[in-house]
Amino acid sequence: MYLVGYAVGIGIAKRRVRRGLVPITEGAVDSLVVYLLAGMLIGARLVYVLVYDFAQYKAHPLHAIAIWEGGLSFHGAILGMGIACIIFARRYHAPFWTVADTFALGGTQGLFFGRLGNFINGELWGRPTHVPWAMVFPGDPLRLPRHPSQLYEAFCEGLLLFGILWLLERRALKGGWYRPGLLSGSFMIGYGVIRFLLEFTRQPDPQLGFVVGPFSMGQLLSSLMIVIGIVILVLTYRRPPAISPAIAPPVDQGIGSA
Repeated sequence: MYLVGYAVGIGIAKRRVRRGLVPITEGAVDSLVVYLLAGMLIGARLVYVLVYDFAQYKAHPLHAIAIWEGGLSFHGAILGMGIACIIFARRYHAPFWTVADTFALGGTQGLFFGRLGNFINGELWGRPTHVPWAMVFPGDPLRLPRHPSQLYEAFCEGLLLFGILWLLERRALKGGWYRPGLLSGSFMIGYGVIRFLLEFTRQPDPQLGFVVGPFSMGQLLSSLMIVIGIVILVLTYRRPPAISPAIAPPVDQGIGSA
């Protein structure tokens, strides 16, 4: 599912290159994927180890590298991929926010297919419920009907958020108020809000439970994303708008190839 998500994201990124929205070549997009994949794995695992189950990994530190046993944090993946975008932008001499906006738009497809993978695996299920579409997941020892929260997240964090960002960019370009960073800030806010709300249907991590009152760790991290997204938009709109969709000519893809 992640491979399919990356393939679709690459197509979206290359289309943005052809439209002149990000000043790199289509070939450089393939290198960007390598940076993002490395950032995703490192960031997702590191945050999971430090935030979600630190006591366990402190007692067994070698288990921290055993990603095949599960344990990845999406919020950590965002952090890792953000740092990867910074490194890529510096090596390819491309404006960071145009690269980040491309990642924000294309990354929603990774969310969609990734959550479908969670559903297929029967993991990260929802809280017990009596709604007509409730499901009993094979790995649930209690055998309770639960929300298929993975599907909620797939369609809302993936397809719905993609549609919002796509429409927002289209309106901004047409209206002359587009600025690099618009999609990045909007993604942070949009994902944060959607994830915060959907967490009310998702079973909290068993080793943490609810960390502050009725709120889970996912909701706290999503709240932080919302704040960061607002800050990004405020800083973005202190800059003058882009003159046209074509921000700059592509740079040579041979520079700093990974």
